[in-house]
Amino acid sequence: MQPLLKVDGVTLQYRVGEKLVTATYRVSFDVLKSDRFVLLGPSGCGKSTLLKAVGGYHAPAEGRIVLNGKAVSGPGPDRIFVFQEFDQLLPWKTVTENIVFALTASGKLARVQALERAASYVEKVNLTEFAHAYPHTLSGGMKQRAAIARAMAMEPDILLMDEPFAALDALTRVRMQEELLQLWEDTKFTVLFVTHSIPEAIRVGNRIALLSPHPGQLKAEVNSPTDEARVQELLFGGAHA
Repeated sequence: MQPLLKVDGVTLQYRVGEKLVTATYRVSFDVLKSDRFVLLGPSGCGKSTLLKAVGGYHAPAEGRIVLNGKAVSGPGPDRIFVFQEFDQLLPWKTVTENIVFALTASGKLARVQALERAASYVEKVNLTEFAHAYPHTLSGGMKQRAAIARAMAMEPDILLMDEPFAALDALTRVRMQEELLQLWEDTKFTVLFVTHSIPEAIRVGNRIALLSPHPGQLKAEVNSPTDEARVQELLFGGAHA
């Protein structure tokens, strides 16, 4: 099977004052269609920078990123982000109108079709009761569900999630992980998910790429992860694969 996304020998660098910092070094992995692919590693290993590069916001210093057979050279509607911050929604628009605005402003759909699609995705994330609520009336978990609905309504080739549940309390975080998996069961979307939490990586991912501390290098790749102790050993025990 041809990969949907191919990250091939990617080195990412950025400047801090006069200093050139290497965030990742020759990282390679493939993401298949419908994968729940997790980038797992400690803070500062370049996970988020790598996600931004896949999103087209950071050009590799070395290597290449290919999506659907085409080199990534900039942002595009085939890749949509969900971040951890709660202020991703436009505060002056309701949940439904946030989704409709994204669809119409991008030129994907006319307003009538956008309203229909918005209603469908609001239902998928169990927010129908709050479809006409404004963001300031929602809990943190509800805001994240609305942001996920908006991203998924765009029907991108791949959803890019940068620690989307990190700012939630522990119970809400687990509930959001379960809701994400239920949503995946319904639509089998492809997601590239960044986290530094081993339990979250195991719960969310069907494949995990383990990155070393700064600069991030691929230490191992784990398929069908179930054993937290084994993942921890690979991540911190110096094993390479």
